[in-house]
Amino acid sequence: MAPTDPAAEPRAHRSMAAAALIGAAVMAAIDEIVFHQLLGWHHFYDRSTPAVGLLSDGLLHTAELLALVAGFVMWADLRRRRALAAGHAWAGLFLGMGGFQLFDGLVDHKVLRVHQIRYGVDLLPYDLVWNGAALLLVAVGAALALRARRGARRAERKGARRAERKDARRAERKDAR
Repeated sequence: MAPTDPAAEPRAHRSMAAAALIGAAVMAAIDEIVFHQLLGWHHFYDRSTPAVGLLSDGLLHTAELLALVAGFVMWADLRRRRALAAGHAWAGLFLGMGGFQLFDGLVDHKVLRVHQIRYGVDLLPYDLVWNGAALLLVAVGAALALRARRGARRAERKGARRAERKDARRAERKDAR
């Protein structure tokens, strides 16, 4: 598809995937900057020495930056091709942020136990807020995805009706000759 093609079709799934990657990277950055660096509540891997914890934070930061760059490269390509589906991209952003936070809260904190949100406190309120916020982000993303899908269907039906009218006018002109 040419970059200047005015009839470029929005790529809903790719738009959502690019933005989800960006969303996951942004949430990883927020987690790493706020909870690891500013508050000092934990490192990505706390089951070893502080030096290993610091190294694990650096590796998380590297992965988050690579994901951010990859997501923005995908997003820029969609924009260049005029194929970015904005509604699906917003949905993907929230799904990516919530997905990362939910994965971190359930898998990293509870299943693998590589770290906890905070140490020396009752974890239940922290876990409820952390995972509740993740579920809220996922719910917003799901609602936006549903809205974007409905909007895309409406636009598709509208385009089909427009094409039918255009074909009917063309046939009328041909019959009039």
